[in-house]
Amino acid sequence: MKRDRFLKSTLILICSNLITSMFAFIFSIILSRSLGAEGMGLYGLIMPVYDLFICLISGGMITAISKVAAVYFGKDDFNNLNRSIDISLTFNSLLAAFIICMIFINAPYISTKIINDTRATHALQVMCPAIFFISLSSILKGYFYGISEMKTPAFIDISEKFLRIVIINLLITSFSLKDVNGTVTAAYITLTLGEFISFTILYIMYKIKKRKFGFSLYNAEDKLQLLFNVLVISFPLCINGFLSTALSAISALIVPRRLVASGIEYNMALGMIGRFNGMAMNIIYFPITIITSMSIVLIPDLSEKMSKRDYWAIEKRISQIIKISLLLGVLTMMVCIALSDYLGELFYKRYDLDSYIKFAALSAPVIFVSMSTFGILNGIGKQKIILRNSLISSVMDIVLIYFLTGIPKINIYGCGISLMVTSFITLALNMHELIKDNFYGSS
Repeated sequence: MKRDRFLKSTLILICSNLITSMFAFIFSIILSRSLGAEGMGLYGLIMPVYDLFICLISGGMITAISKVAAVYFGKDDFNNLNRSIDISLTFNSLLAAFIICMIFINAPYISTKIINDTRATHALQVMCPAIFFISLSSILKGYFYGISEMKTPAFIDISEKFLRIVIINLLITSFSLKDVNGTVTAAYITLTLGEFISFTILYIMYKIKKRKFGFSLYNAEDKLQLLFNVLVISFPLCINGFLSTALSAISALIVPRRLVASGIEYNMALGMIGRFNGMAMNIIYFPITIITSMSIVLIPDLSEKMSKRDYWAIEKRISQIIKISLLLGVLTMMVCIALSDYLGELFYKRYDLDSYIKFAALSAPVIFVSMSTFGILNGIGKQKIILRNSLISSVMDIVLIYFLTGIPKINIYGCGISLMVTSFITLALNMHELIKDNFYGSS
């Protein structure tokens, strides 16, 4: 019997991700009030490094595991499904253990030479366990997505984001943290504890599901072959994500250097980064959770339709996603421009975010639609195109940020200009690919 779970799964993910985004937003508000603009700037400089190592270990794993799990689950081949998860957990455990040891040992070098701020050392070291737990959680989340069990990871994500708020408040209050170094370190300790709790619950739920399904009559495949089946899907996605994340990290790390080169003091530069990237952009990006949720469900949905060569249904789905993304982006832009001063005061108790929010909001429609097209291309099997367009966008971002943020009259607004230009070019490239293959606008 045909089961179209797109709408139901999307609604579950949208609801859960909106709640988790709300908790993450509250977490950022608490941080901003404890750290100030300078601390948020430093926190934002460490985060790209954190994301880079996560991508190196687990990039593409959720997608790969979800696809493999869906195939075995559809055949009731629970034996090979469970063996695939177990061997993937073992592989990621070994890889993650090696990489986080390298990070811990070289944390002083990374903070001094790459981040260019020695206060980042302890934060880098305490985030190492978080990277380990995320690498394993990505496999378990892929498992639940593959068997169409969206509620379990959704509930766990909500719980984890809520616990972050509780933990950061307890740490700041209990230890009376005031300085930037201690509070930023506490923020990354919070991430680590949250990821540990998330992984623990995911693993318990996986064991329960594993016992429930039991074993099947299918012959057990070799574990190395099962691992290869996962890696052959995840590796190209990992390379794509790693390169894009690496280039994004470079662009983030050169911003304070270029602002200083333009004549702005380092602490003031961190404050500008904190206000624009850490506060204003958080407000603009909040509704993008809806786009992310749709993209997660869109990938298997379009893959299924591609296998059936149902091109009319594919074009219809793509048109729906693009229209929703554009509408959401326009509404976000209008609200943020009209209420920019009120939003800065409401969320961050600051009166100096008005111009940042207005400027960042101008790019919302293009960013939202551009992000949705990546999910579409992934769903129709255009991973090479995604890699090419992502790299073009990331390289352009670095070049634009390097030149624009170094101009005194432009300064941090160079990040916003770069975001607008690269998002527009990326959207044009992605849409060209869809139109060329008659997936959009042919009817």
